[in-house]
Amino acid sequence: MSCAWSLFLPETSKTPLLDRVRVPADLKNLSVEQLKQLAHELRAETIDAVAKTGGHLGAGLGVVELTVALHYVFDTPRDRLIWDVGHQAYPHKIITGRRDRIRTLRQGGGLSGFTKRAESEYDPFGAAHSSTSISAGLGMAVARDLSGQDHNVVCVIGDGAMSAGMAYEAMNNAGAHNERLIVILNDNDMSIAPPVGAMSAYLARLISGRTYLTLRDIGKQLAHRLPKFIGAKAERAEEFARGFWTGGTLFEELGFYYVGPIDGHNLDHLLPVLRNVRDAEVGPILVHVVTQKGKGYPPAETSADKYHGVVKFDVATGAQFKSKSTAPQYTTVFAQSLIKEARKDPRIVAITAAMPSGTGLDLFAKEFPNRCFDVGIAEQHAVTFAGGLAAEGFKPFAAIYSTFLQRAYDQVVHDIAIQRLPVRFAIDRAGLVGADGPTHAGSFDVTYLGCLPGFVLMAAADEAELVHMVATQVAIDDRPSALRYPRGEGCGVPLPAEGVPLEIGKGRVLREGNSVALLSYGARLGECLKAADELKTLGLSTTVADARFAKPLDTELLLRLAREHEVLITIEEGAIGGFGAHVLQTLAEHGILDRGLKVRAMVLPDVFIDQDTPAAMYAKAGLDARGIVAKVFEALGKDAAEATIMRA
Repeated sequence: MSCAWSLFLPETSKTPLLDRVRVPADLKNLSVEQLKQLAHELRAETIDAVAKTGGHLGAGLGVVELTVALHYVFDTPRDRLIWDVGHQAYPHKIITGRRDRIRTLRQGGGLSGFTKRAESEYDPFGAAHSSTSISAGLGMAVARDLSGQDHNVVCVIGDGAMSAGMAYEAMNNAGAHNERLIVILNDNDMSIAPPVGAMSAYLARLISGRTYLTLRDIGKQLAHRLPKFIGAKAERAEEFARGFWTGGTLFEELGFYYVGPIDGHNLDHLLPVLRNVRDAEVGPILVHVVTQKGKGYPPAETSADKYHGVVKFDVATGAQFKSKSTAPQYTTVFAQSLIKEARKDPRIVAITAAMPSGTGLDLFAKEFPNRCFDVGIAEQHAVTFAGGLAAEGFKPFAAIYSTFLQRAYDQVVHDIAIQRLPVRFAIDRAGLVGADGPTHAGSFDVTYLGCLPGFVLMAAADEAELVHMVATQVAIDDRPSALRYPRGEGCGVPLPAEGVPLEIGKGRVLREGNSVALLSYGARLGECLKAADELKTLGLSTTVADARFAKPLDTELLLRLAREHEVLITIEEGAIGGFGAHVLQTLAEHGILDRGLKVRAMVLPDVFIDQDTPAAMYAKAGLDARGIVAKVFEALGKDAAEATIMRA
C-alpha cells in the first residue's frame, strides 16, 4: 500500500477492498460497513491519481460515498447513471472498470477528464458542459417507456449546475411529462439548505417510502375530486407541512417529488433513501443530497476554489507543482490590463458566468467589487445582461470561454449584433486547450462570430498584443467586438506599461520576404516565425505577417501579400469557415485567385481532437512549424519543392 493510501485510510481498515471491485456488480457482495471502508479507499485512490495527472479534484472527492451508494443500489449499466458536467465522475470511473487506466486521466491516449460514451458502457451520456443531465435523462426515460422497458434513469447534478436555466427548463418539462425519473441534487455549496442531522435523515426516509408516496398520490387525486376551493386548500396544507420540515417547495412546483436534504457522506442515510426512490412507482423525484467539496482531504476542504481544478501536486502537503516558465498567463495579462483600463474609466464593468478565477475576473473583483458580476452558469443571461449595460452607456466586458460562449449564440445575434450594442467579448481558451480535450476547445468562435454584421474580431498573437487589444476594445464605442486569446502561458515578450488602441482593421508585418507569405491570425505567429526560419534554410524568402483582425480584414495588406508572393498561406487556431474563409472571399472578390496565386488556408482538421498536451494536439492538427513548412511545399507542388531543396 502506497504512503498516499495510508494517509487517508481509516485505522480500522485491513485488507484493501478496492482490489476486489472491478465493476459495480462486485459491490453487491459487500456489507454496509465494508462499503464505508471502500469509500475511504476510493477517496485515497482518487487523490493519488489526480496528484499524478492533475485535473478536477474537489467535486469528485465530495461524491465518493454517493458514487458508492448509487452503484450499490442501482443496477448499472442497465440503469442509466448520468453525471452532470462529468468532472465529478473520477470515482465513478475507478469502480466501473477503468481503475487500471485512471492515472492516464487527461493525458494523450488516456481517459477523458469527463464522462464519454465511447469510453465505457457505464457512461450513457457524455458531459463536460454544465446542466445537461436532466434533459438527457428525460429523453432516456421517454425512450425507455416508448420501448416498453423498466430500468431506472438517474441524473446527478450539482457543483453549481442548478444555476443554469437549462436545468429548470428540463425539470419543468419532466414535471409536465410525469415520467419516472430520479434526479440527485448534489448540493456541495450548501446553497439551498443544510442537512439537519437525524431528524432530516428520518424525514427523508419517511417521505421517500412507498407508503407515504402512495398515500400522497392518493391525496392528490382526491384533492382534484373535491370542490375546487377545498381541494386547493388541502393540497396547500400538505405542501406547507412538508415544506416546513424539508424545504423543496420550488421543486414540488415544477412537478417533482422532493426528498431531503440528507447527508451525502453518510451511507446509513443514503442507502435506504436511494432504495426507496428506486422502488417508488411515481413520477419524477428529486433527492437533495448535501456534500462537501474536497471531503476527506484537508487541503481541498479548506481551499475549495484552489482544489476545484489542480495541476500535479504533492499528496502529503497539498502543494501544487508550479510551472518553471517565467512568462505570464494570458488570462492574468487580460485581467491586469482590464484593471488598468478600469482605473481610468468608471464605465468599464466585467461579467463572468461562474468562472471568476478561470477568466481572471477574481482579480478585477478584488479592486472593483461593485463593477464585477458573476451571474452563475448562465451564459445566455450574461450576454443579454451585458447588452443592457451597454444600452445604458456602460462598457461591459463579458469574459467567457470560447466553448461556453457557444451556449449563448442566439443572444449574441439577437440581443447584441442586431442592435449593434458595444459589448466587449473577451474570449478565453481560444484554440486547442490540452488536457480538457475537445469539449473545451475554442475551435468555432471565429466562424460563428465572423458571419455577424458589424462585429470587430481580434486575436492576440502574444501577451503584449493582448494588452493593446484590451485598450482597443475599450475605445470601440459603436459596435460589438470580440478578442480571443489562448489558454496558458504567453511567449515571454516584454509587456507595455499601458495599452495603446490599435487602428481597427490593420495588421502588421514582422518579417519581409519575396517568395512565400505566411499570414497568421492569433497565437500561431511564433510557429510561423519558426517555419520562416526553416524555409529560409531551404532557399525560400518568407514574409511573416500578423493579421490582428479577422473583421474588418486588412485588405490593403492582404492584396499586397498576394501580389508580391508566389505562395500565400493563412494560419489560424480555428475551424473551417473562419479567418481563412474571409481571406479567400476577399481574394476572390478582387480577382486575385485568377492570377495563379498559390493560396492555402490552414485550419483545424474536420475532427474533434482528443486530449493531449497543446503542442502535441497542434502537431496532430498540422498547425506547428513543421506542418506549415509542409503546406508551403504542398502548394508549390512536388517538382518545385524538389527543385527548391536541391538549390538549397
